[in-house]
Amino acid sequence: MAPGSVYIPVPRVTGLVELLDRLDRAVAAALSPVTSAEGVSRDGWRVLLMLARGGGRSMGEIASHTALPAPTATRVVDRLVAAKLAYRRTDPVDRRRVLVHLAGDGRAVVERVCGRVERRAGEALGSPHTPERAQLAELLEALASQGVTA
Repeated sequence: MAPGSVYIPVPRVTGLVELLDRLDRAVAAALSPVTSAEGVSRDGWRVLLMLARGGGRSMGEIASHTALPAPTATRVVDRLVAAKLAYRRTDPVDRRRVLVHLAGDGRAVVERVCGRVERRAGEALGSPHTPERAQLAELLEALASQGVTA
């Protein structure tokens, strides 16, 4: 160390942060080949999952949920509509708004992708009735509902 310089230790990245990073990579590795085979991008997949929860969604809701800039969210939805996985309808309550809905083909894609990924995860995690798997599901749900932010 040079004279007069101050030593600042590098923070140790371990524990939960490292586990979340590994989990993110594992999720991407599990989802990417399956969604790509269906012709859906990762952002498109997030939109399809949101729409699968039911009800129409405004573009503002979609952009906010997916953390995409509004123009990007619009392009993603345009692609889903062109592929007949989603459709747009005027909001019956506020005719100035347009809502995006999941189309039948989109629901089929969601069901196929979820089925494949869940089977693959099931093989890796073992029986769905183990206490460890239930704890993992609870932890992931808690993290997802709280939103881990910097």
